[in-house]
Amino acid sequence: MGERFRGLMVSKTEEGQQVELRDLGTEDLMQGDVTVEVEYSTLNYKDGLALTGKAPVVRRWPLIPGIDFAGTVSQSDHPRFAAGDRVVLNGFGVGEVHHGGFAGKARVKGDWLVPLPEGLTARQAMAIGTAGYTAMLCVLALEHHGATPDGGAVLVTGAAGGVGSVAVALLARLGYRVLAATGRMSERDYLESLGAAELVDRAEFAGRAKPLGRERWQAAVDVAGGNTLANVLSQTAYGGAVAACGLAESMDLPTSVAPFILRGVTLYGIDSVMAPMARREEAWSRLARDLDLERLEAMTREVDLAALPVEAEAILAGRVRGRTVVRVGS
Repeated sequence: MGERFRGLMVSKTEEGQQVELRDLGTEDLMQGDVTVEVEYSTLNYKDGLALTGKAPVVRRWPLIPGIDFAGTVSQSDHPRFAAGDRVVLNGFGVGEVHHGGFAGKARVKGDWLVPLPEGLTARQAMAIGTAGYTAMLCVLALEHHGATPDGGAVLVTGAAGGVGSVAVALLARLGYRVLAATGRMSERDYLESLGAAELVDRAEFAGRAKPLGRERWQAAVDVAGGNTLANVLSQTAYGGAVAACGLAESMDLPTSVAPFILRGVTLYGIDSVMAPMARREEAWSRLARDLDLERLEAMTREVDLAALPVEAEAILAGRVRGRTVVRVGS
């Protein structure tokens, strides 16, 4: 029997999907060349889908979910990592087809790991998590496109959620005028504390988009898809860009070619799961440098593994604000 630790396991039964907290050993882990003592994980929207079974995120059974983790290497056969190294992981199918971060240990490929940036703790890295890392990938795409703080406002949809909260805080810290779109206008104080200059009611994006609307922002970060993204595109200024990273509303995109061929708008698709390592390391380096850690802490709360089934339902229902860190290690 290997060393024991707690882990959350999802299984398929005749009655449907089952989630339970189990006592596990290293013999239960999957193949990999690095073993990590997991200290913290986090709850993303995708984790909520995996835990509830409301979308086919988990594709191997039984599985330890959790698409993120941060901790300390305990054993390594990989040339880049040694015992004692501090690391973070996002994506690469972890929590989908490979055991993930909702357990005290993880064994993975070293090629999936990023060294924990100087200046960040494991808890802070998981307060950022895939949601914050994705927000940074969106900002990098907009910067690459040519967005600048003096070029006009930047819109962030789903602003009170995980990706949105970090995107608002990042863009504000970088000097942009941030418009925070949300269906929870009661979160005004929270969003303004992150740096939002103005709130926009999500209801403005509910109807079918016109081919072109009034130009309102130079760029946007969108987590919703559907009519929301179509409306965002139709109101993006000439030569502007939208970074799309989510489907909280819908996978559909009921738009026309008008924003693209009449205004030269660019739509960037942001993939966090299989992003190349160089881009990952750039994103984490920028997060360590550009994200206000006090604002990060203000948007973060902590839960333990046992709370995750209930928290998963809450995040899908839009009742979770900001970021949820999961305490895994003892």
